[in-house]
Amino acid sequence: MTWSRIKRTAQQILHLGDSPRRTALAFAIGVFIAFSPTYGLHTISVFLCAWAFRLNVVAMLAGSLVNNPWTVLPILGSTMWVGLKLVPIGDPHTLDSVLHDLVTLIQTATVRNHFNAPILWQQFKPYFISFVVGATALGIVCSLIAYPLVLFGIRRYHETQRRLKALAASLQDERK
Repeated sequence: MTWSRIKRTAQQILHLGDSPRRTALAFAIGVFIAFSPTYGLHTISVFLCAWAFRLNVVAMLAGSLVNNPWTVLPILGSTMWVGLKLVPIGDPHTLDSVLHDLVTLIQTATVRNHFNAPILWQQFKPYFISFVVGATALGIVCSLIAYPLVLFGIRRYHETQRRLKALAASLQDERK
């Protein structure tokens, strides 16, 4: 995703017909979906939630893009780490050990460049509850952080646009 594309998406979100609160809420729900453990179903989850709650799909989709190819491993690692802190399994885990175990798990499930889901599930099963709890906890925290930040940004943008329009109108009046 290039900067121009990110800027264009941000402008689309800022120019939505919804109120700033509804747009920020849609974005925050998208962030929660980004952290949800339903990998592979995030886009479908976005469309279903946008339809069910009658929220803007563009804002929600933008929020869900917090989880992308560049952030997936840090999100998975922090999700597992938080989950293992909240629902411990065995020895205490550090973030480094969780990331190492996660990479090893993926490498083991990928035999000769072929993904083997049953092997992955067998190794992942003991961590499943911790993973779901960690994903839910981080999703809630990040959504609660995203909502006021996005709301502030949208309101600030709208206020700037109002000022620019007023300035342009006053300059136009002076020319007459």
